[in-house]
Amino acid sequence: MLRIHFSREDLARIHFAPGVDWFWETALSIHQLRLRDSHPLLDSWKRSARQQLHPSAGLRAKTNLIIALSPPRGYFPDFLTPPDQGFDSGVEAILSTPRARLRHEIGLLGASNRDIRAGVDSLARGQPAALAALGSALRAYRDVVLAPMWAQVSAAVQTDLQRRLRHLVAGGWAQVLDTLHPQARYADGTLHVAQWGVARDSDLHLDGRGLTLIPSYFKEARQLMVLADFDLPPVLVYPIDPAIRVLTDASHSPLAALIGATRSRILELAAGRNTSEIARIAGISVPAASKHLAVLRQNNVITSVRRGGMVIHTTTALGMALLQGDGVTAAGVNVAGVRATE
Repeated sequence: MLRIHFSREDLARIHFAPGVDWFWETALSIHQLRLRDSHPLLDSWKRSARQQLHPSAGLRAKTNLIIALSPPRGYFPDFLTPPDQGFDSGVEAILSTPRARLRHEIGLLGASNRDIRAGVDSLARGQPAALAALGSALRAYRDVVLAPMWAQVSAAVQTDLQRRLRHLVAGGWAQVLDTLHPQARYADGTLHVAQWGVARDSDLHLDGRGLTLIPSYFKEARQLMVLADFDLPPVLVYPIDPAIRVLTDASHSPLAALIGATRSRILELAAGRNTSEIARIAGISVPAASKHLAVLRQNNVITSVRRGGMVIHTTTALGMALLQGDGVTAAGVNVAGVRATE
């Protein structure tokens, strides 16, 4: 249990991060890539990113250092997430971290972690070549892995912020904090966080510093996150609602333009059926059905697996969201109307 204690002065100094935080999303997206049980809505992105970061790919060599510093769960160095600022200034802040802090925080990763032994020892000593390599790793990861989907990440975070602001208007910061996450409850000036990634009980006293709330697209849904060093400016990182990710993924996908009557029907039929069955029920040829299914699969609304001589198709969570239309809502927005006529 983590207890975050607010004074009246702290409640007056709570604020949301002004936008998506490049550095939290960098670290947390690397966590997702290294987890086996991440949210299905991230599957398409993970497949693409893992291909680009395969050990045989050139990008992997450029990004090894930042990947090594971001284990799938547990502690990662606080210096990798400087206070909210632009990407370039944030990189400079990271590379300007005092040597004593580099040595201390990297040391907390644990000497038994084989991933970090060779790559980060020189970084822990503050060697210029290692710092330059870290800057290059951050920029390469941003450009190739995050930048292509940054528009939908930003849209999802902004949608979440709009919902939180409605809570603020309706019930003040008490309602915002009390609805932030299923594992957190606010009462009598204290936010009680049941699960926060650490087994021990702890108390974070804000002491008039306030708190920055940071919504994250890639944050694992099961818990909230704070900085390990309670003396640093306090932040609370929370995962946005997966339903919001569904909506923004749909609006930023070619699906919004390509779904018509025929493909909508095929999407409805792709529930454990093979291509021939779908073609027969939809009243189209097998080659035509295959073509439609291929487009749907490329857009992550169906998955297909071969069983014997047949290919079986299944609707993904994103596909179900599109089909449910009025039944899927988040932050006052729904996906009704996505299915257009051809």
